[in-house]
Amino acid sequence: MTDPTRAPAPPPANDIRDDSDAVLSARCNRGDAAAWETLVQRYQRLVYTIVRRVGLDEHMAADVFQTVFMRLMEHLPRLTQQDRLQAWIVTTAKREALLQRSRGLRTVSISADDDDGGSAALDIADDAPLPEDTLAEVQTHHQVRLALDRLDARCRDLLSLLYRDVDEPVSYDDIAATLGMPLGSIGPTRSRCLGKLRTLMEQA
Repeated sequence: MTDPTRAPAPPPANDIRDDSDAVLSARCNRGDAAAWETLVQRYQRLVYTIVRRVGLDEHMAADVFQTVFMRLMEHLPRLTQQDRLQAWIVTTAKREALLQRSRGLRTVSISADDDDGGSAALDIADDAPLPEDTLAEVQTHHQVRLALDRLDARCRDLLSLLYRDVDEPVSYDDIAATLGMPLGSIGPTRSRCLGKLRTLMEQA
């Protein structure tokens, strides 16, 4: 199973990343290993982000990640609306993550009762569902990431540096030095790259 914390591997030689979920699903059902790998790469970040947002630690999140894709492998031949695959994955990931957290809460609660420390259970996060607005945000980030992965290397590297999630933004001087591009071309190139990204997201 693919490690969700590792950067995606380079696309296969025949580059099937542009295939729709329905096409990839059909190929998976015919035993196409490359299609399955592409499908996992497409959704591994989304699944991992959902289960981490529920509040699971690394170990529990990895367990849920494995479970979601094992269930997908089992149910894929029976999914009648394969163009709704993302919705199925999101629902399954959310359900499995909440189930795993519920098990953890019960385990901690029982341990606290055994130790006559019932107050320990009060320190555990509540078991509220993942808010829909948070889930929508996660899915939007997923769509951006998919589109970003399909950009040419120059645009992908530039946008990744410009919009990386850090406290201090990377300066244009540092970006120019890192990418070996003229300082004055960063702004116009950024605009063109954002246009390409927007087009890819609209196509998706």
